Amino acid sequence: MPDVVMITNPAAGRGRGAAAADAAEARLRELGVEPRRLTGESADDTRRLMAEAIASGPDLIALVGGDGTLAAVVDEAAAARIPLALIPAGTGNDLARALGIPYGSPEAAADAAALIVHGATASLDVGEAICPEGSRRFLTIAALGFDAKVSERTNSLRWPRGKARYYLALVIELLRLRPTAFTIAFDGEAPEPAAGTLVAVGNTRSYGGGMPVCPDADPQDGMLDVVRVAPLGRLRLLRLFPRLLNGTHLALPEASSRPVREVTVSAPDLLVYADGERVGSGTVRIRILPGALRIVLPAGRRA
Repeated sequence: MPDVVMITNPAAGRGRGAAAADAAEARLRELGVEPRRLTGESADDTRRLMAEAIASGPDLIALVGGDGTLAAVVDEAAAARIPLALIPAGTGNDLARALGIPYGSPEAAADAAALIVHGATASLDVGEAICPEGSRRFLTIAALGFDAKVSERTNSLRWPRGKARYYLALVIELLRLRPTAFTIAFDGEAPEPAAGTLVAVGNTRSYGGGMPVCPDADPQDGMLDVVRVAPLGRLRLLRLFPRLLNGTHLALPEASSRPVREVTVSAPDLLVYADGERVGSGTVRIRILPGALRIVLPAGRRA
């Protein structure tokens, strides 16, 4: 049986991480695997424990947490080339959705852990967003424009708590809605002005807990999908949301999608978020790192 280190973030998913880890560990023991369990309380702890796990030379590292937990250690994981098993315990779980990994309950966490024995290791693409302030590798989507501004506003609010804070941020940004004067260059082509409401650069299909803004994205094709939405008024943007929720917005004339290996975007008020975390502002170069991460998937399944 494989030598497995399990890294747990108990705070993931507003406290669901501990229950998910217990269920995953119990299932692995039933399957004859005795994981070595390491527990942290923050992103910094997770990075420290990841370095400790890699140094011990296991066959596989199981990471219990959400998209943010994995994003915090993707650099270390990609460099080590040790296979990862994702045991989802976050609030959005957009990577698990894309990869067909069970999520949403302790029972699902146990089923995800069972893939360590019954699944197969595959290569997964990783995106990288590079801003003047710094860079970040990401696994799901980089958001630029209206959606990034909503994330920024949500983080700046101290009240209310939970989803209500996001909805308040959404209302505030709708009231402040203005087109963003994007300048975009695809794969080394000449930059072109492209005013719009948002630009999403996707390695996987969804963000925000299942909103498929990049419905054609495939994290194993060596490409990123750039989805652009043209300038919209408040009412038209509100009417677009149901199409975003079911992934049919690309049928509308205001939306377009293009596969690329690299894209550079700039705007005077540009904000850049990737995997839900702030990367920088002003300008960003986003590129794909094909097959940079090894991850356990259900046997016979592509992402």
